[in-house]
Amino acid sequence: MTSTLRTLLENRRFRVVEETVPREDGQTASLQYVVHPGSVAILPLVDDDHVCLIRNRRLTVQATIVEIPAGTREPGEPPLETARRELEEETGYRAARWEKLAEFYASPGILSERMNLFLATELTAGDPRREANEEIDNLVVTWAEALAMLDRGAIIDGKSIIALLMYDRRRNGRS
Repeated sequence: MTSTLRTLLENRRFRVVEETVPREDGQTASLQYVVHPGSVAILPLVDDDHVCLIRNRRLTVQATIVEIPAGTREPGEPPLETARRELEEETGYRAARWEKLAEFYASPGILSERMNLFLATELTAGDPRREANEEIDNLVVTWAEALAMLDRGAIIDGKSIIALLMYDRRRNGRS
């Protein structure tokens, strides 16, 4: 027996599918998960001691959270191109230098989304081009304040925690 895949929901950003797979004991197992085109997240350093976070109203969690800029890749769009687009759209900044920090699965138990994390430096300020459904404000803080926000639980977004801690290790010569 081979596995079967059935689409339960499809929209412009993702699909929800149910996959039935054979088990070694001859039985079958079904699971539902989200097929996602992938995403990017950006850690924008304004200068050596300041980072641009954003306050972003997230309807999915019914809260405004502090996080780093991020976005979904368009079909066929390379991750770096997505990162450039999203940084400018969400914050207004453009970066002269880009470096890939990591690549990881956001939540592999239910979601195929693979996230590419970039460091953006040598920033030039400009006007954001936010989408109509986005309620975002820039929040430029010192590096020490960003870490203090982590410590007191003011940043609860996983990609942002990963980015800040990874880069802090590098800043302190531990990577």
